[in-house]
Amino acid sequence: MTALAPVLQAFFTERLIAQRQVSGHTVAAYRDTFRLLLAFAQQRTGTAPCDLRLDDLDAALIGAFLEHLRRDRRNSARTRNARLSAIHSLFGYAALRHPENAALIQRVLAIPPARFEKATMSFLTHQETEALLAAPDRTRWTGRRDHALLALAAQTGLRVSELTALTRADVHLGPGPHVRCTGKGRKERCTPVTTQVARALRAWLDERGGGPDSPVFPTSRGQPLSRDAVQLLVARHAKTAQAMCPTLRSKTISPHVLRHTAAMALLHAGTDITVIALWLGHERAETAQIYIHADQTIKQRALDRTTPPGVRPGRYRPPDKLLAFLEQLT
Repeated sequence: MTALAPVLQAFFTERLIAQRQVSGHTVAAYRDTFRLLLAFAQQRTGTAPCDLRLDDLDAALIGAFLEHLRRDRRNSARTRNARLSAIHSLFGYAALRHPENAALIQRVLAIPPARFEKATMSFLTHQETEALLAAPDRTRWTGRRDHALLALAAQTGLRVSELTALTRADVHLGPGPHVRCTGKGRKERCTPVTTQVARALRAWLDERGGGPDSPVFPTSRGQPLSRDAVQLLVARHAKTAQAMCPTLRSKTISPHVLRHTAAMALLHAGTDITVIALWLGHERAETAQIYIHADQTIKQRALDRTTPPGVRPGRYRPPDKLLAFLEQLT
């Protein structure tokens, strides 16, 4: 049977990097998937990863691996499905190179993604956003950095990876202030910033200094903030803001919630959903439909424009004493 190592190596070097030219984030995500899978296969089969064959990764083992992710690693259905997508991509590539393994490959490709309930999208109201922006201690260097980062994230809706990758050359604060970033699928886009956010960015960058390639939001050592660091600072300031705005206590605040907040602010301002999709860098306009579903004010306006049915309150009263007796029986 076919050795796994050359197929896996060619999948990364030829398919992902050379042909599809995927981003570093995608390579890292796929890499982590196969690290976990190979370690699991080694534990199950006793074979070192470099000696594994393609038929060692049959549908039964892949199914057991997915169950291991759910039960032992406590992964969500979304994470489990992302791992399965990487595995499907590898086996789809292997099907072209090794048709002799077609039966094995088709059984793996037939493994379905897990179904899951979609939670209601969370976003911040205007009052909650103001409380969060006021939370950083701006007498400190890190507080001024965090305030500028939170203001930019809540107004532009940039992804956390886009925020951490920003350099001074990406920020334009002259006439028509905007930030330029490269999002998913290597799509470049320019996002306008308001006068208030531009003022906060200008004050921060004047203090921050650095050259055109310097990160806009660095650590104390001058390196770009990591995704985890942004996650932690958002959670820390959200906890501080709870004292000013108690409604934040019922919400889990993350950088992605700030992205949703920016989208909802645009929607409440009457912006067309296709423009919101372009603003956020979505591949398809349909992706932005979640913001309409989350906006109760739009649904209420639709309800106000309808004619309600003639509903009369009250209990059912049987017209006959015998029927009344039967109704009382339980």
